Amino acid sequence: MENKFLEAMKFRHATKEFDSTKKISDEDFDTVLEYGILSPSSFGFEPWKFLVVQNENLRTKLKEFSWGAQGTLPTASHFMIILARKEKGMKYDSTYIKHMMNDVKQFPADVQEIYSGFYEKFQKEDFKILENSRAMFDWSTKQTYIALANMMTGAAYMGIDSCPIEGFDADLTEAFLRDELDIDTQEYGAAVMVCFGYRKDAPKHEKVRQDINTVTSWYK
Repeated sequence: MENKFLEAMKFRHATKEFDSTKKISDEDFDTVLEYGILSPSSFGFEPWKFLVVQNENLRTKLKEFSWGAQGTLPTASHFMIILARKEKGMKYDSTYIKHMMNDVKQFPADVQEIYSGFYEKFQKEDFKILENSRAMFDWSTKQTYIALANMMTGAAYMGIDSCPIEGFDADLTEAFLRDELDIDTQEYGAAVMVCFGYRKDAPKHEKVRQDINTVTSWYK
């Protein structure tokens, strides 16, 4: 039986330069975004925000401090910065968490109280992520990578290429978010970048990975 998901995984590769003449349709990119939105997150609190940067002047400014995107910023059909919420938004008693439970999930008051108690214990005792603000941001960032992977694999399933990017100056990116995009950098930080489009050239090498038996241990 043909495994189309596995085919998509094998098709996907980190595309360093795209065919700038080919653009993803609005309908297809909305689908890619939906893959991200439907992704799982810890406690279902969705600590992400997706910024799609299409403006050429903004991309030129990004290129100055995004060394990992030199070939993709000028050529990608769509370029995205994925933000992760910081401690201000993700702490158990924050306004955002209360909004998620009350307005988005629409939990009854008694359920909110129980859920909030579990979440507070998780942050204070289980993962101890309240010990410093970096730990909280890193925890949020880990979750954005679930959305990142789903968007990239979903795009590959549709024949759309992508490339994840961590090669950027974090401080300069934060200043860019604040000064150019009017993002509240007390609330958000840049987790990762990713671009989408259609490959200019075929990969030069076949995909190589470690053997499944090397990276897998069974305890029966």
